[in-house]
Order: sequence, then structure tokens, then C-alpha cells
Amino acid sequence: MEDEIKNLCNVSIAVITCLCYCHLISSRLPKGKWRLLSFLPVFSLFAALPLFLTSAFFAANIAFLFTWLANFKLLLYAFDQGPLSSNPTKSLVVFVIMAAFPFVIRPENRTPPPRKPKKLPLNLATEIPVFLLLLAVLTDQKEHVHPIVLLLGYCCLVFLMVDVIVSASSFWVRVLVGLELEPASDEPYLATSLQEFWGRRWNITVSSLLRQVIYKPVRSAAAAVLGRDWAAVPAVVAAFLVSGLMHELLFWYVTRARPSWETTAFFVVQGVCVVAEFGLKLALDRKKWRLPSSVRWLLTVGFVVGTSFWLFFPPLIRNGADARVLEEFRFAGEVVRQKLSESWLYIGRKRG
Repeated sequence: MEDEIKNLCNVSIAVITCLCYCHLISSRLPKGKWRLLSFLPVFSLFAALPLFLTSAFFAANIAFLFTWLANFKLLLYAFDQGPLSSNPTKSLVVFVIMAAFPFVIRPENRTPPPRKPKKLPLNLATEIPVFLLLLAVLTDQKEHVHPIVLLLGYCCLVFLMVDVIVSASSFWVRVLVGLELEPASDEPYLATSLQEFWGRRWNITVSSLLRQVIYKPVRSAAAAVLGRDWAAVPAVVAAFLVSGLMHELLFWYVTRARPSWETTAFFVVQGVCVVAEFGLKLALDRKKWRLPSSVRWLLTVGFVVGTSFWLFFPPLIRNGADARVLEEFRFAGEVVRQKLSESWLYIGRKRG
């Protein structure tokens, strides 16, 4: 464990050094190919960072934050676009924080929409205890839980883990730097369409980056060939394909097993079905016929959960990644409990 903490510290130092280089040196180059070429060593290093870690949880998070998100942000920044680009140029601290953490800054000229009360009272104060409780149950009772219930538990864990990571980083950035941030997600479990789930409710940071890096360029290129009306079809599928490939790479960092491409297939299926759903919605609207919202919710959530059972989770379970992550959390919990017990004993002796 101590060696892994050292590795994580080394990775953190490498990340901060690279981002300082991008801000202090590369940003002075003209946008376009020269700035992009200056980023190539950073792209390569960020792609290699997860290989320096043995923990499945740490490797997955480093791959998500830097191999995927930070590299995408820097790719946009090479052409003076995306969240890192601004006029005047962002300060070094803000640049590093924005590149390193998974959030979207609310534009200064955009007033926040009126806050609607959540259907479920989920925030950091409630999500963390629920996450820890669910984690403890799955860790201790995994062998005795029905496979369907186990997969449902994994769905909840993935949602809570992503939401907690993004919300916690957003909270500290808001406190320390004072930036106004978009929410991490918007109750994706209430989505009544796949378009709503993937586009506006689930993991808003990733959706925003995929829209800028993949969707808009592909749509612009396809419009010249297919026309404006049909250009969105390949753009949507391309965005989901890239998301699937990045998830496939992320899972490879964790399992180091030969890819089965099931994860990529999961996202391609979602993309194709988003396009089909949009066409079906247009056809139904012309006939002025609409399914009840409860039916649309059941079909949407059921489809996402069902396809995740089929394609998303099996490669992780097959290669033991789920067991590794659960064991790492169990070990971390034991270490924390032990340290807390030692602290209380020390305080008790001092008082005695």
C-alpha cells in the first residue's frame, strides 16, 4: 500500500509538471499544428500514467481523469477551443485545476437555471453514506447475493462513484477558487428517453467533451456529404463509438486482459438506439401520439440497465476487476478504522 501511495504521488507530480508546461510554454505557441505537436509528449505520458499503478481503483480514475478527459481538453486547447481556452488567459492554478478535474465551468454570461427540488434527496452528504453502505453489503455478501441483484448494485455503485468523484472535486474547486460549476449529473435515473439520459442527465462533463471533440467536427464534415438534416446520425454514432473505445481502454488498464469489445459494443448500441429513438419520436409526433411518461421512463432505464447487464459489466466480472475494486475498498476501510482506533486510544491515554 505504501508503494502504491508513492506511485500515486509520482503520478500527481508528473501531471502537475505536464500541465504547467502546457500553460507556461505550449500556450505561447500559435494555435493549430505547432501547439498540437508540443502537446504530443503530454498525450503520450498521460496515456502511460495508469500503467505505473497496480490498484484497479487508482488506475481506473487516473485513466478517466487524464488519459481520457485531460487529453481531450488539451486536444481542444491546441486549437484554442474547449474549457481551457479563454480570453484573457486563465491563471496557472485555474488552468491546472480545470485540466485535472472532471467538471464543466458555468459560463459567466449564463444565469443558473432555477434549482428544482430533486426527486431523490441525493447530494454529497447522502451519497457518500449510501455508497459506503452499499459497498459494505456487496463486499461482505457478494457470494450470497443473486447475480441480478449484484448487477443492480454495481449499477448503483457506478452512478454513486462517478457522482461523488465529480461532485467532491467540484465542491473543493468552488470553495478554493470560487468558480461556478455545472452539476455533475441531473438525476439520470429519471430520464424518459435515451437522448435525455446520455445528452443531458448522465455525466455532463463527458457529454460536453464528446460533443466538442467528436460530435461537432463529425457533424460538420458529414453535412457536406449527407446534408444538414442527416449529418447528426454519423456524428451521434461516432461520439458513442469513441466513448466505447475510451471505456475499453480504461477497462484494459484495470484488467490488462485482451479486449472483448463488449464495452465498445454497449456504447455503439446506445448510439444507434439514440438515433432510432429520435426517428421514432419524429414519426410519433407527426401522428400526435405519445407514450405516457411512466412508460417512457421504464423503457429508458430498463434498456440502459438491461444492456449494461448484457455488455458493460460481464468483461469486468469475467476478469475479476469487480472483486479487485471491492477488495481494495475493504482494505482501505480496514486501514481507516485501524487508524481511527489508534487515534482514539492515543487521545484516551493523553486525557488519562
